Amino acid sequence: MILTFLGDHVYGRGICVSSRSFIEAFAKVGVSEEATRSTLTRMVRRGLLRRRRRGRRMYFGLTPASADVLRDGERRIWHSGVVNDAAEDRWTLIGFSLPESWQRQRHELRSRLTWAGFGPLQNGLWIAPGEVDVTEVIDDLRADLGANVKVFAAEPRRPTDMQALVREAYDLEGLGRRYHEFLCRWDRPDPAPDAPDDLARSLTLLTGWLQIIRADPRLPLRHLPPDWPAERAQRLCHTLHERFRPEAAAIAERLLDTIPDDSAAEPNIGHNGDSDHEVA
Repeated sequence: MILTFLGDHVYGRGICVSSRSFIEAFAKVGVSEEATRSTLTRMVRRGLLRRRRRGRRMYFGLTPASADVLRDGERRIWHSGVVNDAAEDRWTLIGFSLPESWQRQRHELRSRLTWAGFGPLQNGLWIAPGEVDVTEVIDDLRADLGANVKVFAAEPRRPTDMQALVREAYDLEGLGRRYHEFLCRWDRPDPAPDAPDDLARSLTLLTGWLQIIRADPRLPLRHLPPDWPAERAQRLCHTLHERFRPEAAAIAERLLDTIPDDSAAEPNIGHNGDSDHEVA
């Protein structure tokens, strides 16, 4: 949810935001002050935020890592979309054979492949729609993996049953259920009636949507069930975001206590530096 807030109201503006602003924003969706502070601290430790002190207040700005995450989220929500109706039926195959003792490397590789849209075709062979630049997926694992990973671009040929293959490699039932749950929650005249305002609705909407589409490998429409709910859910998400955006932006502006994100002007306070205690 913090990434959703940063993407919608901070990304691209060159500002750092006080912890008090985050606390007030997330209180609207039932997140406690303690949980918000704890999450901000964890994000600093993971290199997703930088801390800057101004007087007794603590401010948080983006890092190159978080900017990359937000760019990816922006691309997935507003540009690439969830519907893959490409004319060519092209796939990327990646094969790997790792020693049994390489449990850490195997787990890390599989996690990254899943995130990049790959599904297991059979033992040691994974497949993803389109042509995926796998170097970005395994770049910092390459020293460990070496020649144990091989990558190919391919097209299906008879007698391959691609619909059956897609059902075996991906959890279509689980993904489709998440889209239907999204529609049930939001496709109504008065969505999220218990939310205090449109900022809370917008944060909840986009956070839930991102959680779904980050698990969606954008499989070719030709290989999906005819009543696949992704496109309908996407239209609904975009429509509601436009509906919530004016009030959400106005509320966020009232909450935002910011300073310029001039990282060269002040030292970054890392997780071993000062605490994030501030004047309320």
